[in-house]
Amino acid sequence: MTQDKDKNNAAGPAPERIAKALARAGIGSRREVERLIELGRVSINGKRLKTPACLITSLEGITVNGKPVEQAESARLWRYHKPRGLVTTHRDPEGRSTVFDHLPSHLPRVISVGRLDLNSEGLLLLTNDGALARWMEMPKTGWIRRYKVRAHGTADEAKLKALAEGAVVDGIVYEPLKPPWKRFQAAMRG
Repeated sequence: MTQDKDKNNAAGPAPERIAKALARAGIGSRREVERLIELGRVSINGKRLKTPACLITSLEGITVNGKPVEQAESARLWRYHKPRGLVTTHRDPEGRSTVFDHLPSHLPRVISVGRLDLNSEGLLLLTNDGALARWMEMPKTGWIRRYKVRAHGTADEAKLKALAEGAVVDGIVYEPLKPPWKRFQAAMRG
């Protein structure tokens, strides 16, 4: 059901952009949904949608490739042990294997909460809800993230201690690292 800007719908759900609603329903990412709209593959009540600048309050009457869109399932969260050698992206332009290529086929479309780089391994959280992923990634949520790091070669103690003061990279302020310095220093003397 579309929402006209001049109608007041205080009793019902708040209108949202169609790309966001279809992404949450598992059709694809917002950008993928926008491409489907541009290709004329999304319809509302039998009428092809011409622009993603459309607000809706429900998925009723919406079809993609002629098939009705089902309501999004409740937000869910999965944990996944990411091995080294996989990238945390849905599509890699370099053709490398991705985390999403290795997930069980019975899972719905999921997105990662944060990323681990190609040579990292460890816990990666996956969810079917983009808003939940964004909330979990935001520094203001105050979640403490702990990492176990193994470095090969020689480390400069002064540079590593500077990380304990935080850093600014491309205008983004990163909180200080709080490593167990006594164990770290003992390992450096080694």
